[in-house]
Amino acid sequence: MATVELRFSALPEHVRTARLVAAAVARRAGVDEAVLDEVRLAVGEACTRAVGLHQSNGVSAPVRVALIEDEKQFSIEVGDEAPHATPGDRAPGSGAGTADDLDAEGEDEMGLAVISGLVDDVEVTAGEGGGLIRMTWPTTPAPLL
Repeated sequence: MATVELRFSALPEHVRTARLVAAAVARRAGVDEAVLDEVRLAVGEACTRAVGLHQSNGVSAPVRVALIEDEKQFSIEVGDEAPHATPGDRAPGSGAGTADDLDAEGEDEMGLAVISGLVDDVEVTAGEGGGLIRMTWPTTPAPLL
């Protein structure tokens, strides 16, 4: 199992680099060429979401990206350290929050919907210590020479 790890400051200009690295590693891992655009787009969405969460929550820690090559699959994990609301965090009757909270929540849900549309195997986890999006694609073994 080979793993490539990236860490980058939560700045939008670094998302492009993460997308390019992800596509290159996915190609080397054996992800079908026809799927590489989806890999790029999904990583871009996940990294943009993480950058936005870091910036809106004042988190100075880097965004983490792990590119994991297994025998029959390739996975990308994008992690953030922004606190995420967990079910039951809001007191009953407290309302839905401020307009800014609702905007951020809507953008977050939209990004996750785009990722889910691009990737068949997506797992999203989140809590007070941060969140993680794990996306997985099948690979085809390299031909023997």
